[in-house]
Amino acid sequence: MFPLRDHNPSGSTPYVTYALIALNVLVYFSMSGWQDLTFFEFALIPARLSFGEGYFTLLTSTFLHAGLLHLAGNMLFLWIFGDNLEDKMGALPFLGFYLACGAGSGLVHLASAPQSMVPTVGASGAIAGVMGGYLLLFPKARVDVLILIKIVPMPAWIMLGLWFALQVFRSFGVDAESGGVAYWAHSGGFVIGLVLSLPAFLRLGGPAFWDRSQGRPPHPEARYRISPSIVPKVPRKRR
Repeated sequence: MFPLRDHNPSGSTPYVTYALIALNVLVYFSMSGWQDLTFFEFALIPARLSFGEGYFTLLTSTFLHAGLLHLAGNMLFLWIFGDNLEDKMGALPFLGFYLACGAGSGLVHLASAPQSMVPTVGASGAIAGVMGGYLLLFPKARVDVLILIKIVPMPAWIMLGLWFALQVFRSFGVDAESGGVAYWAHSGGFVIGLVLSLPAFLRLGGPAFWDRSQGRPPHPEARYRISPSIVPKVPRKRR
């Protein structure tokens, strides 16, 4: 299950979202060939923080990625969900929100594996926070999701709820010190983002905001042609 786009157009140009995407891409390609040195210096290593060193890596690690697919997947999620939060929060508050989610998710990962020597990198924790905020503000916005070979539109609360449930399930099923994916950072970032977006939600009217918009975009939805399958149909030849 992989989100492709939402039907929630932004009411303004999301400059911070675009800048974050550009910065992540720039850092990835500028560090090409220097990954080993970069990861050691700027990645989040829980054991290092446990000794009281390298707390700046709570932020620097969120701009590093382990591979092109890692980068592309994270930036796709940020592009889908980031613009709408920026629209409702404002540019600078959204930037602070994003960085706080990234640092907070890193602290959750640190708490889950304080002695781990495995370097942790990626914007996933910060973007999980964006997803948590999106769930709070736009639970019924439609999201087009790729499931196997079909594109299926579904409410955001279903897609994001399933994603969060999967992260929590894997958080308890995976040894955080064995490496791989930092599921606790994902789960923690999601909850942190949901909590930190509460002020914006209340400023918009709280439950009254849901009543006005019915949990959907407060402006007309973007409409796309939805193909039942991404596999082209080949007509049969008559004999």
